Amino acid sequence: MPPPAPIKVLFVCMGNICRSPTAHGVFRELVAKQGLADSIKVDSAGTHNYHAGNPPDSRSQAMARVRGVDLSKLRARRFVASDFVEYDYVIGMDHRNMADMRAIQPADARARLQLMLEYSDKFTQDEVPDPYFGEDGFEHVFDMIDDAARGLLEHIRREHGL
Repeated sequence: MPPPAPIKVLFVCMGNICRSPTAHGVFRELVAKQGLADSIKVDSAGTHNYHAGNPPDSRSQAMARVRGVDLSKLRARRFVASDFVEYDYVIGMDHRNMADMRAIQPADARARLQLMLEYSDKFTQDEVPDPYFGEDGFEHVFDMIDDAARGLLEHIRREHGL
C-alpha cells in the first residue's frame, strides 16, 4: 500500500515577499524539526503579481535569519484558483487576502481557507499586519507568525493523526 499523500499547506499574503514567505519558512522549519517533512508540504503565494520570481523582502529575510530560518531560496508567485484544489490548507494573512482569494474560489475547492491568526494562542487580533511600508514591525510579524504556525502544526497533527 502506498504511503498517504502529504498534507499541503499554502500561506498567502498580498505580494508574497514579507508575511507569507515568513510563514512558509517558519512552518517548513517546524515541520522539519518534528520529522514531518515527508508528511507535510509547504508553499506560499501572493494574491497580486507584483513580485513574481523575486526573493522575499530583505528585511523579512534578515529577521528570519536572526531567528534561525532561511528564506533565501524562496521565490514569489501569484495565488491561482487551482491552488484551492491543489492544497489542503490555504492560510491568509488578512481579510483583504481572504476576499481576493474567495473572489476566484472554484466550486470544486477542497482547501480549508482560514486566517493565520486563527491558530494563535498569544495574539488576539485576527490579521497579521503587512510590515512592507515600515522599517519596524518585522519582528512583531515574525512573532505572530511563529506562534500561529505552532498552533497550525498542532492542529494538523491532531486532525491527521501525525
